[in-house]
Amino acid sequence: MSLSNFLAVLRARWILALAVFVLVCVGSIAYVVLATRVYTATASLVIEGRPDPVSSMLYGGAVSPAMINTQLEVIRSDRVALRVIENLKLTDTADLRAEWEKNKVEGTIQDWLVTRLQSGLRAEVARPGSNVVNITYAATEPRFAAALANGFVQAYLETAIELRVDPAKQYSGFFNEQIKEAKDGVEKARAKLSSFERDNGLIASDERMDLEMSRLNLLTQELVVAQGQAADASNRRAQAQANSGSMLEVQNNPMVAGLKSEIGKAEARLQELSSRYGDNHPLVQEARASLTDLRQRLATETRTATGGVAVNATISRAREGEIRGQLEAQRSKVIKLKEVRDQQALLVRDVESAQRTYDAVLTRFNQTNLESQNRQSNATVISPATPPTKPSSPKVVANLVMGLAAAIALGIGAALLLEQFDKRVRTPGDAIAALGLPVIGIMPTPKMSRRVKGQLALTQQRVISGRRAPPAIEQDKNKP
Repeated sequence: MSLSNFLAVLRARWILALAVFVLVCVGSIAYVVLATRVYTATASLVIEGRPDPVSSMLYGGAVSPAMINTQLEVIRSDRVALRVIENLKLTDTADLRAEWEKNKVEGTIQDWLVTRLQSGLRAEVARPGSNVVNITYAATEPRFAAALANGFVQAYLETAIELRVDPAKQYSGFFNEQIKEAKDGVEKARAKLSSFERDNGLIASDERMDLEMSRLNLLTQELVVAQGQAADASNRRAQAQANSGSMLEVQNNPMVAGLKSEIGKAEARLQELSSRYGDNHPLVQEARASLTDLRQRLATETRTATGGVAVNATISRAREGEIRGQLEAQRSKVIKLKEVRDQQALLVRDVESAQRTYDAVLTRFNQTNLESQNRQSNATVISPATPPTKPSSPKVVANLVMGLAAAIALGIGAALLLEQFDKRVRTPGDAIAALGLPVIGIMPTPKMSRRVKGQLALTQQRVISGRRAPPAIEQDKNKP
């Protein structure tokens, strides 16, 4: 549709468009005048990341968006609404009870009040990324709106404390039982360790272990020395059995040396007497008997000298065996002491583990006990709600502007809609489009002015010449 056709339709349907415009405007004005005045009261509070010294000591950290969203859900929850009803004693309000009885709502008055209070509540963050939360309540009475906004703030603070304190009390009772069990475990572990040390005579296991190890080392050294002595004595005994005369004990023995000297003299005298008197002479036989006696004495003294070597070898071997037995006994004692010490160390670790468990449970109990006694909230009221002086709804200027715009749009739309059902030829172009024939003339109306008649004549000439004439209004606008 061209602009000329649009203006022609408006000129033809102006009464309908005006009627619709007036009706919509009157309706908008009536809504502004008759609509119920709604007052909105807002209270602001800030939610801290560290609620209190106890919780900040335990957890710390900053406020996360998830935490803010959680707090908003808590504010909108039924639990907070029920606490508002309880704090403000809304069930005792005659008007609300009468309205509840009038509506005949199923359920208790508390359920009805919860639904009604939540319908007027709005909780949102002041701006993205902020810790400030605005709690807004809308009602028909300004004082009631302010009271409900402040009531939701107070109920939220109390509920937040309960949500933190109640689990802490439960955990405190749980950890109290755990403390008793952990303490019993420590006492049993210590009693077991004490009994073990008493049964094994342990006072200072490390010092005793060092002493026994020193003894073991000394016995090891003595065994090495005894083994050397026994080996030397064995060698000497073997030498004595093979060639006793070459032994130092025999060579250094004064009796043996004296006897050897006497034997030498006796042999010389025997040889002299034998050469002088012959072998059967009494003096020769006496000298031979004396030499034999000296040799027997030398053999006896030699055996005596070499017998000490054998005795020394036997004593050395016995000493080696004794030291070896003592060493084995000491080694067994040390091994047993190590086993005892390992068992003691295991019991000590059990005591330490039980003590650590007890300390951890005690620390957690103290923390939860402090939390259960803490009545500080993690939110602080910045500004309480005050009764608003002006209603928030309806907005007069905005509603009137919107009504005016709607009236214009609906008036024009009604005219165009009616035109779609009742189309008429309003311009030469409509006639050409509808009939497919050229327009040869335009009849002026009696009320048409002379200027318009001239324009119609010009339009007629153009139409006859075969060109579509522009509307008279456009010709008038384009005329210099």
